[in-house]
Amino acid sequence: MDILSPQNPRAKEWAQLLEKKHRDKQQKYIIEGIHLVQEALRSGADIECVAFDVEQGIPGELSNMTDIGGEAQWIGVSAAVIAKCTDTKTPQPVFAVVRKQKAAIGELLAQKNSLVIVLDGVQDPGNVGTIIRTADAAGADGVLVGRGSADIYNPKTIRSTMGSIFHLPVVEGDLLELLPQAKESGVRIVSTSLQATSTCYGYDFTGPSWLLVGNEAKGVSPEAQQLVDDSLIIPMKGRAESLNVAMASTVMLFEAMRQREFG
Repeated sequence: MDILSPQNPRAKEWAQLLEKKHRDKQQKYIIEGIHLVQEALRSGADIECVAFDVEQGIPGELSNMTDIGGEAQWIGVSAAVIAKCTDTKTPQPVFAVVRKQKAAIGELLAQKNSLVIVLDGVQDPGNVGTIIRTADAAGADGVLVGRGSADIYNPKTIRSTMGSIFHLPVVEGDLLELLPQAKESGVRIVSTSLQATSTCYGYDFTGPSWLLVGNEAKGVSPEAQQLVDDSLIIPMKGRAESLNVAMASTVMLFEAMRQREFG
């Protein structure tokens, strides 16, 4: 049945998912736009429903995917409902409600020779999403997001992943509990530091390596720094003092990929 009023109880429940406390309570989140809905469907995400602009109909790019999403409902809604339930200024004519599927640290520890990017207090949702997307592009085995980082289900985070959140495990948890487990299984914890003497281009990333990046302003926390095995510097030729955390992550991940895939 179509939902046309923003005051409809179900529309109100969807709109609540724009806030973290309600995402946590309902264990669901919203994804916006054709591309993200496509990626969720292709990747087997646990989709509760796909809501589309009833006046425009199901977008052509999704019209042959209505059988893919298992028990997902396809619901026609008004433009007013879309505006209430989405985060962008000019909403696309479709969004979906997805049930959280939480990845566990065991998924990362089970990978032989794992390459994982670890986020310690990265607070900007755009940075968190970009790092997840970069990890996917570089063929990393997963992403570990420590407490104090932006919510991975924040609409801006999700948009910034460009669908990569559906492609690899993204684990959330306490780094001071989880990193020691990784070290016990033979992983080396690698971090960047402006004080380091070794460069990322001289380091051997071919063994199990978890790359730890820190808060935009403060860097890696002192507690997490205690668990670091190797500190590296990203050499810079120009006059910039440092790189944005997402850029630094990209340099490290792609250097690791180059060594692993292209010798």
